[in-house]
Order: sequence, then structure tokens, then C-alpha cells
Amino acid sequence: MLPEIAKITTQKKAKDRYNIFLKEHENEYYGFSVNEDLLITFHLHKGQMLTPDMIAQIQEKDSSYKAYTLSVRYLSYRMRSEQEIVDYLIRKEVDEQYIDEVTARLKREGLIDDLVFAEALVRTRMETSTKGPLLVKKELADKGVNADFTAQALLLFSFDKQFKKVEKLIHKKLSASSKKSYQQQLDSAKQTAIQKGFGFDVISEVIGQINSTRDEEEEYNAIVFQGEKLVTKFQKKEAGQGWKLKVKAALFRKGFPADLIERFLDEYAEEH
Repeated sequence: MLPEIAKITTQKKAKDRYNIFLKEHENEYYGFSVNEDLLITFHLHKGQMLTPDMIAQIQEKDSSYKAYTLSVRYLSYRMRSEQEIVDYLIRKEVDEQYIDEVTARLKREGLIDDLVFAEALVRTRMETSTKGPLLVKKELADKGVNADFTAQALLLFSFDKQFKKVEKLIHKKLSASSKKSYQQQLDSAKQTAIQKGFGFDVISEVIGQINSTRDEEEEYNAIVFQGEKLVTKFQKKEAGQGWKLKVKAALFRKGFPADLIERFLDEYAEEH
């Protein structure tokens, strides 16, 4: 004798899901639960007889539907790459066959599209962050976007847009008060731009076009600050005038110009 649907009740915590209770030989028991759409699709109703194959088919469809609704809910917060969806469903312990079904359906419905996702992420990073294209490229790779889609999306991050970002970054670094030499500040700014994910080509272009000089008095104040510490250090170690050569070499390595180094040593000698 085939089981018969004894009653259908709405779940308390999920109003779009229904519990199906079956009856055999006057014994009533819980059978399974389904989504509202499947309830309608299979015309489930009280008194209906269900074969084992039909029950298995309904449960299989429901498992796929649950994976689909999980994905749609996950997508409601922000766009996702296909790999992000797959990883999420794996964490939710969804069976692999349903993951393939769901991702195929999401693609058909236009809910996931890795090229559209990549382009949106590139635009967002350009507008809201200081990241350069190399960091954005890595971020897309981490999200499973393939190299072709990534390359196509990064075309949005034009050389001009990169130039403006690097120029702003370097000017900000150079305008900050510092006791380092201008060359050290410039080197530090270059390094920051590299760490942000910008290439050497655009960094070199920016450096070549900015004013590569610093107010002489600011540079001299910095050399005095650095030089006096070096004098204290080397005078303790070097006999006679040997400390001067050490100080000169150290200041030169720090990027200070030779004329200002000589000026500092002359003035220091006069004062002491």
C-alpha cells in the first residue's frame, strides 16, 4: 500500500516551507518538507498517494531548491563570483551535484557572471580604495575569477587613472613634514606605491613629472637633524677628524646633496 498524504502544515520559522505528513495503515508520521514552489509544482494535497520514486524526486528537487535559495540569500548582500558561491555552498555542506545545478541556474538567470563581477569590483576599488591594479588582480584571482575575465576588467583601470592615484599618493607623502632627506622621502613614496599594487611604469612616469626638488632650508633642517645624531655617534668611535668622513658618507647614503653636507660640516665645525 502506498503512503498517503495525511496533512500539510506550515513551518513556524519558515512560512514558505511546508511539512508533509504521511499515513500508512492508519499510522501517521512525518515524511519530509518542501518549499512552497514545489508544493505547487507537484500539486501536493491531502489524500494524495505518493510512490517511493515520486518522494525521492520531490526530495531531490527540494535539496536543489534549498541550495538555490541559500545562494540567492548570499547574493542579496553583494555580488559574488562563481567560486565564492561554490565555496559558500560547500561550507553549508550542500551535495556537489546540487552545487553544479545551482551554479548553472544562477548563470542562466544572470545572477552570477564573473566578467560583470570583475568589472564591478575593479570600479569599486578604483573609486573607494588606494589599491593599484596588481592588488586588484590578486583579489580577483583569490575569488576564483579566471585570467581572461580579470584582464578584460582591468582595462577599466586605465593608465591615466593609475597616474592620478599614484600622483596623489606621492604628493601626500612628500608634503608631510619629515626629518628625512627628500630622496629618502621619494624612495619611501615609491615603495608605498609599489606596495599598493602599482607598476614601475606608472610610478616612474609620475616621478618624472613631479617637482623633484625640495625647499633648501627644509632639506638643510633635515640634514642638521640627521647630522648631529651622526656626529654624536661617530665622534665616540673615531679618533681625530675621522668622524667627519663617516658622517659625510652616512649623510650621502641618506640621499642628502653634497653641497648641503659640506655646509653642515663647515657650520658644525665653526660652532664647536
